[in-house]
Amino acid sequence: MKKVLLLSCLLCASLCAVAQDANFYIYLCLGQSNMEGNARYEAQDTLVDARFQVLAAVDNKELGRVKGEWYPARAPLCRPNTGLTPADYFGRTLVENLPPHVRIGVVHVAIGGCRIELFQKDKCEEYIKTAPDWMVNTLKEYDNDPYTRLVEMARIAQKSGVIKGVLLHQGESNTGDKEWPQKVKSVYDNLLADLHLQADEVPLIAGEVVNADHGGVCAGMNEVIAMLPQVIKNCAIVSSKGLSCAPDHLHFDAAGYRVLGRRYAAQALHLMGIELPSPDDVCKHTVAAPTNMHGSDFPRIDKDNRAYFRCYAPDVKRLQADVCGKKYEMAMDEHGWWSVKTDPLPVGFHYYFLLVDGFRVVDPSSCTFFGCCRMASGIEIPEGAEGDYYRPQQVSHGQVRSCTYYSEAKKEFRRCMVYTPAEYESHPQKRYPVLYLQHGMGEDETGWSTQGYMHYIMDNLIATGKCVPMLVVMDSGDVETPFVPRPGKDVNEERALYGASFYDVILKDLIPMIDRTFRTKTDREHRAMAGLSWGGHQTFQTALPRLDMFSYIGGFSGAIFGLDVKTCFDGVFADAGKFNKKVHYLFLGCGTDEQMGTKQLVESLRKLGINVAYYESQGTGHEWLTWRRCLKEFVPHLFKH
Repeated sequence: MKKVLLLSCLLCASLCAVAQDANFYIYLCLGQSNMEGNARYEAQDTLVDARFQVLAAVDNKELGRVKGEWYPARAPLCRPNTGLTPADYFGRTLVENLPPHVRIGVVHVAIGGCRIELFQKDKCEEYIKTAPDWMVNTLKEYDNDPYTRLVEMARIAQKSGVIKGVLLHQGESNTGDKEWPQKVKSVYDNLLADLHLQADEVPLIAGEVVNADHGGVCAGMNEVIAMLPQVIKNCAIVSSKGLSCAPDHLHFDAAGYRVLGRRYAAQALHLMGIELPSPDDVCKHTVAAPTNMHGSDFPRIDKDNRAYFRCYAPDVKRLQADVCGKKYEMAMDEHGWWSVKTDPLPVGFHYYFLLVDGFRVVDPSSCTFFGCCRMASGIEIPEGAEGDYYRPQQVSHGQVRSCTYYSEAKKEFRRCMVYTPAEYESHPQKRYPVLYLQHGMGEDETGWSTQGYMHYIMDNLIATGKCVPMLVVMDSGDVETPFVPRPGKDVNEERALYGASFYDVILKDLIPMIDRTFRTKTDREHRAMAGLSWGGHQTFQTALPRLDMFSYIGGFSGAIFGLDVKTCFDGVFADAGKFNKKVHYLFLGCGTDEQMGTKQLVESLRKLGINVAYYESQGTGHEWLTWRRCLKEFVPHLFKH
């Protein structure tokens, strides 16, 4: 029996030893309301890497947390009905900048409105006797002894990891108290003693209260906070300079907490001998995005396709980068510079915006592009050599011309863009076939030549003999503004009207103008039409009912839904033999990561005997890289019958 007991004890000891992870870094967080969390958290604050954990110091039925258990560190970290804290983005930042095998944990005990005396072992009981009524219920959640609760939870945490530091944000209720540093030291020393910690291994990191530059009502306390390193050797102070605050000028707002948390993390990393990369450091291992304004160093791209944004805006309260559907919180330094690093981004072109206090604007460092129904910033994440087909090469280059003409159909002057091949000027007697190429919803006639690099694709294909020289005409599809059905109207009927004004324009005005102005071949055998997304819809609506005018048709992620292929467009597909004879090449393409119904449409057409070419762009969605690839696949088949 004794042997069994001995073996059991050894086994338990072994399991405990294994359970404690030296790479699980734990930080104790204490203070008053700014550490407790006063700002309302948002959806983005609830998404957190699994490497960042919180040990529940109280039960939280809303989140399903039980005191003394570890959970993913989503807001709120403290107790129920609290908000965003500096600890939220402290942990996030550490996880981003430490090796993947390192985890971060926080133990979070804070009481809004409390003086530091509440955490002093010899002062707590006396302080509670005079605590205001509104604090009573909060204190009960910690059994009227928050310090003891913090130690209790810290001991549980030590079974899983190693305590690496103490984060303090307190002082507002002690404003003007010159003895505050010594009181903090007593709390810190007690924590070290009760948890068997060494001062040189466990720093105290304390944050300033709302700064005078934002009208902080307790800003004078920052002079007292600055004295802490004089009494605590292993101590660092976190600046609140430039951080935005709530209307009470006592609490930080959500944006302020996010940046403050990053500053706490920067100090913790500094004490580990790790420095967050400076702008110069970033520049050394990144390249400027090819879509930058000339002379702009940022945005930049690293080898993992992460983008780095940086801009100067000292008076802004909150700045975000909205890239590929994700909003990244930017952090401001004490000089007014905001910066952020994104997750790895897909290769290709992507629209993005800066959100300035919630208002969407273009990045002044980026070239602008018309997309998303407005002028937008854009960033090109470069492909490797496989993307050379859309890059300028040492070949003869054509021209993209801006042409103004009057539309009788709309009683207005319009602009179209016209690509002419390199040989157009040197062969004055030669006539050329024409491809009419349409953009998508929320874009305009410039999309294919700016975002799509159409002219480089054509130059390279023509130069290598892969396609015949041709004109490419790009006009507005009249879909620059979002689709918004009129109240009380049938949505499908309204959708049919979206961009419908373009059909008369192309047939009655655009094609005749192009044939008058340029040396074109004017018969159907030498006229093609294609378009991306809604431009694919417009292509079908224009070309299929008028096969007497078009003999080549292409749809790139075309917005072509719910077609009855047997009856649509006056039964154009019903007689496959007739259709195949008239249409020399029908092409449909899409990205593998989008759901436009293209593959299903192809299958339906092929069942009827329709000759249709199908292309899938691997690893791309509803985006310009898909459409560049589609164009590259489409145009070599034109005008060779």
